[in-house]
This record gives sequence, C-alpha cells and structure tokens, in this order.
Amino acid sequence: MIMIFEDRVYGKKNIDDPLALEIVNSKYFQRLKGIDQAGWPSLWEKENYPMEEFEHSRFTHSLGVYFLLESFGSEREERIAGLIHDISHSAFSHTIDYVLAHGSPEKQSHQDNFHEEYISKTDIPEIFKKYEIDLKYILDDKNFPLKEKELPDLCADRIDYSLRTAVVFDEIDQKEAQKIVSDLRIIDSRWVFSNYKSARQYTGLFDRLNKKYYSGLSTAIMFRSVADYLQYALKKKYIEERGLYLTDKEVIEKINIHLGQDKNLNVLWKRMNDKNCFENNPNNFDVEVICKSRIVDPICLDGNDIKRVSEIDPAWKKIVSRESKPKKYYLKYKKYELSKRKKS
Repeated sequence: MIMIFEDRVYGKKNIDDPLALEIVNSKYFQRLKGIDQAGWPSLWEKENYPMEEFEHSRFTHSLGVYFLLESFGSEREERIAGLIHDISHSAFSHTIDYVLAHGSPEKQSHQDNFHEEYISKTDIPEIFKKYEIDLKYILDDKNFPLKEKELPDLCADRIDYSLRTAVVFDEIDQKEAQKIVSDLRIIDSRWVFSNYKSARQYTGLFDRLNKKYYSGLSTAIMFRSVADYLQYALKKKYIEERGLYLTDKEVIEKINIHLGQDKNLNVLWKRMNDKNCFENNPNNFDVEVICKSRIVDPICLDGNDIKRVSEIDPAWKKIVSRESKPKKYYLKYKKYELSKRKKS
C-alpha cells in the first residue's frame, strides 16, 4: 500500500513504510488533523481566507517532518520519531501551557513533558510491538539529533514548522521553501547550509516569523484569550481536562453548548475571536503575558570551514541574544470586561 500526499511545502510525496502507514491511519494520529499548529487562527486569518487553504495542522506538520527526514536519508527510527513527535498535543497546541497550572508559557514545554505518558495510553505501543520497534528508543530525543535540537540549532521539526508557517501565511511560496531545503546538507549529524547567503536569508525569515507569529502581540492575545475561555470552561465543568485532548472543533462544540445560558462564557468567546480585544499598555494593564521567543543561529559552510551565522555576522549575534529571551506583553481589556483578574 502507498499513501500519496500533496504537501504544500515539499510537493508530491508518498509513504510506503507499513509501520508509518499504520501510525498515520491510527485514530490518535488522525486527531492531529483537527489541531491547529498555532493554536487558534482567527487572529491571524486573512480576510475571507478559505479555511481549506489556510490548513495549518499538527497532522501536516508531523508528515512534513517525516518527509524532510526521509529526503535526507535519515534512518527509519528517526523518521518514525519525527512522525509521532507531536501526537501528544492538546487542542489549541501550545495554548495548553497557559491553561494548566503545570504549563510553562516561557518554555511551552507541557506537550514534551506529557509526551511519553500520552503515548502510553494510545495504540502506538501496540503498533511498535507489532513491528518490533523499541518505543523507549524512539522517545529519546538524544538518539535523533536531526529530528530534534534545542534552540538556536536547526532540526527537522524547526525547519518544517518554519517553512510551513511561511508558506501558509504567504511569507514565501513553495518554490522558495524548496530552495531553502535544497541548500541544506547533513554533515556529522547536523543540518548545515551550503553557503552563508542561504543561511542568512533563512535566519531573516525565521526572525520575521518569530516576531509576527511565534511571539508577537497577536500571539500573546490569542494565548491569553483562548486560555481564559478554556480555564473558565474547566472551572464550570463544561469540559474535563482529558477533554482537551479532542480536536479544536470538538472542544469548542462541547463548551459552546452552554453559550445560551452563560453570559460570562459569551464574553470570553467573543473576546477570543476579536482582534481588538486587548491593547498592550505596560502602564495600565490587566494581565501580563509571556511568550516563548524562538530564534535560530544555523551553521553553514564558509569556504572550508563550518561556522554559525553569528560567527560571520556580529549583528546577528546581538539579535540572537535579544530574541532568545521570552517576550512580555501587558494586556488591557478594551471591551467585554469581566471581573478584574490578578496580575501574573
């Protein structure tokens, strides 16, 4: 059996590995089709932008990581690790770090910390057992440096989500994304750009994505407003914590059946769909919001040497230092006021 995909970053791709196919067809992996990569897209969505074109899910990203690793000859275990790396994401992705007490807005690490526990409750262990794959080996990121690395290094996860975000939001087109991929090499289990120019262009793109989408004001508003809605729903028992591991749409449907009799819920729902629900004012604010900031400092070929971009461009070194720190926003409710919340 072969499964064929038309990927918006890499073009026509197929999967013929029986193990990968069984994972993709599992209900837990299929759930990722309903998990938006960013969280809640309404604040970023273009006017009258068809949602089928906007599609930006954990499903396509997970496939993208698999395709990217496969394209560069990665071993089967690493490809599979890439395929399942986001299977434990809750609805609304990293918004969960703003909802649960043990979440971390600065690190956005709840999904990673919960990954092994979540997978243990799915059909993935049985699938791995069937194919004689060691689950513990797959779940240990130290075994797969191409798939996962800490910032500011490149890894397949980071390369794919940045290129996918860039294509979805028309920062670049598919041809430009594929050009970036074609300029990459694998040297000593590291992602290396073939030249400084390509590396520097990519860092500029990533910096732009970070400021606009990963840690920008609209993202802070999205995280806080959606988290307020979800926290309120949990408090009112409109949904249980385990219910947050449905799809975005299913969670909303469960909660919104209560809109008719709950004015406060109505306020929170309107707020999370209103681009102008907050203003950023450090001198007069209702809540402080912290966003994880993401920046890369890739390595590239420079003559016969391999160097980081920051070693060649001192200005980039300063940018990396600045953008590696979490961003803080001070949000003041513009309308739909509820009772004042404590500053955090």
